[in-house]
Amino acid sequence: MNKKEYVRSWAESYKNDLTNNIMPFWLEHGWDKENGGIYTCLNRDGSLMDTTKSVWFQGRWAFICAFAYNNVEKNQEWLEASKSAIDFIEKYCFDQDGHMYFEVSATGQPIRKRRYVFSETFAAIAFAEYSKATGDRHYAERALQVFHDAQRFLATPGFLPAKYEKGVEAQSHSIIMILINVGSRLREVIDDPTLTEQIDKSIALLRQYFMHPEFKALLETVGMNGEFIDTNAGRIINPGHCIETAWFIMEEAKLRKWDKSLLDTALTIFDWSWDWGWDKLYGGIINFRDCRNLPAQDYSQDMKFWWPQCETIIASLYAYLGTDNEEYLYRHQRISEWTYAHFPDKDYPEWYGYLHRDGTVAQPAKGNIFKGPFHIPRMMIKGYMLCQEILKKMEE
Repeated sequence: MNKKEYVRSWAESYKNDLTNNIMPFWLEHGWDKENGGIYTCLNRDGSLMDTTKSVWFQGRWAFICAFAYNNVEKNQEWLEASKSAIDFIEKYCFDQDGHMYFEVSATGQPIRKRRYVFSETFAAIAFAEYSKATGDRHYAERALQVFHDAQRFLATPGFLPAKYEKGVEAQSHSIIMILINVGSRLREVIDDPTLTEQIDKSIALLRQYFMHPEFKALLETVGMNGEFIDTNAGRIINPGHCIETAWFIMEEAKLRKWDKSLLDTALTIFDWSWDWGWDKLYGGIINFRDCRNLPAQDYSQDMKFWWPQCETIIASLYAYLGTDNEEYLYRHQRISEWTYAHFPDKDYPEWYGYLHRDGTVAQPAKGNIFKGPFHIPRMMIKGYMLCQEILKKMEE
């Protein structure tokens, strides 16, 4: 393998796929120019199946458009689409208590709230990235306000309904890990000590409570003091989620001049999660595993979803950039070749989201409330950026 040519070819591929496939598809079929924001429930050909709007995706799309603008090319249409979604968020997606909705109608009528603050986290990174793109300080300050609101909601007993009945206490990996990325994105546009404090707190919690060396796994759910919960839910490993966490920590390690302690933590999580997730029979990253190797109980346990593959592509590039270990470049080759052989639709734009374990298509729609323009374009943007950094390092 000519490493330089390999990396250069992927950089070109990511940029081309982003600019000529993914972004045009969503701009044409998803962007609601009448009401603002974006639709994500699109069929294989881009036709609209449901006008319900995911509030997650208003923030995610606004972020992606500004992130692409900031790091790939200064495409004004992307910036306009970002602003459209941001305006829709501000006008329709916050309840009177400041907690955001989960779903709204095409015209912004509330449909559903949930007990999470993921809508807030995605709105915050959208505001921050749009601020970076435009230089408008208002959106940086708005991002920090939404971030602090999310922290307050999480810390206020009873504000968010409990998942379990009284007396059953557990904590989840998901919100802890996402706050690392939110803090990192906001810190690029606004200097506030609570951002690094949250990043440090999240990483400490992951190390102390969620990383379980006895299973060589980062668990999704643990007790309030990190206790292993020996139930179906407590034994769950979500390899894609863990690998996403790994690159969030690698990104932080890089910002701290490749801090060895952070990099070691990230690589440990990545290596453990690759070993659990990589399907040695069919290839690709599998959805769920049980840390005791018992049958995983989720209905989609052996499927291949789009997003774990994307996160693994990013993580493998970060790991190679941080270590020069060719194993991570080989890992990138395996996951990339498998992903690009199975997920892109050969007859229509964009990617499938849901495959059976053997890589055959489970259903062909391009989007729903949970799949839309986020993990795939983020992978392409980050992939392009990381490949450029690797090439620069090779030439030094």
